[in-house]
Amino acid sequence: MASPTGTSDAPFGRMLTAMVTPFTPDGALDAEGVQRLATYLVDEQHNDGLVVSGTTGESPTTTDAEKEQIIRLVVEAVGDRATVVAGAGTNDTHHSIELAKAAERAGAHGLLAVTPYYNKPPQEGLYQHFTAVADATGLPVMLYDIPGRTATPISSQTLTRLAVHPRIVAVKDAKGDLFAGAQVMAATGLTFYSGDDAVNLPWLSVGAAGFVSVVGHVVGAELAEMIRRYRSGDVDGARDINRRLLPVVAGIMTRTQGVITTKAALALLGRDGGPVRLPLVNATADEIAALREDLVAGGVKLPG
Repeated sequence: MASPTGTSDAPFGRMLTAMVTPFTPDGALDAEGVQRLATYLVDEQHNDGLVVSGTTGESPTTTDAEKEQIIRLVVEAVGDRATVVAGAGTNDTHHSIELAKAAERAGAHGLLAVTPYYNKPPQEGLYQHFTAVADATGLPVMLYDIPGRTATPISSQTLTRLAVHPRIVAVKDAKGDLFAGAQVMAATGLTFYSGDDAVNLPWLSVGAAGFVSVVGHVVGAELAEMIRRYRSGDVDGARDINRRLLPVVAGIMTRTQGVITTKAALALLGRDGGPVRLPLVNATADEIAALREDLVAGGVKLPG
């Protein structure tokens, strides 16, 4: 299925949120909540793409069947007006291929493939792993480079090799090496997306197409406006938005684990999210109080 918001220079759209997975109070998948949240993120928070079943979607603790159901639910809710990118990355190449095929069957527009984690493959292993995933379907692939969690960065040389593959088209970067990213962009056709909300604006300055955000759950519209202003030449306006949102980024990304604070933030807004699954734990009362202050300081309007 073709992406409804992709362009040649932004194949998955520009403003994407890595969506949490709503659960019911007893921890089951909340199908209606998934669709309500996806609709809110697209229609009210101005996302033109959503990433589902990434780590922010608690992919380590959702089943393969749940992952496929989530894709179908989100595609049904917003797939006509937003790009739906499905997480298919694991540290097992065979399992990743099966997830990629399931995502294609479920109607996803693209795949997110994270670096295999924990087993620390060499660069040749990364190259063969990502190539095998990209070969498995007809979907475009966004690589996810986040060595802080996987322990292994994707080297610039490996990215350059992978860029030759016709379906490996983008990188979600949470490595933070803007110089290396700029070099890869200059040498290849790969599109970069900021995968770390703390450096969204700097990534735009070196040529990134947009963001795959977590704080987009609550300030997606503002981030979309930051992208619009920067691309129109209003750099001062983009910087003003970036500065205004600093407390929101700090509150969601530094108080505790990001999924925990995102679901707490959604609860403060009266939106779907529900609890987290172990080994994550729900935010404490003190963490929620601090988060509330951060959100208000960043201009987020909370009910009441």
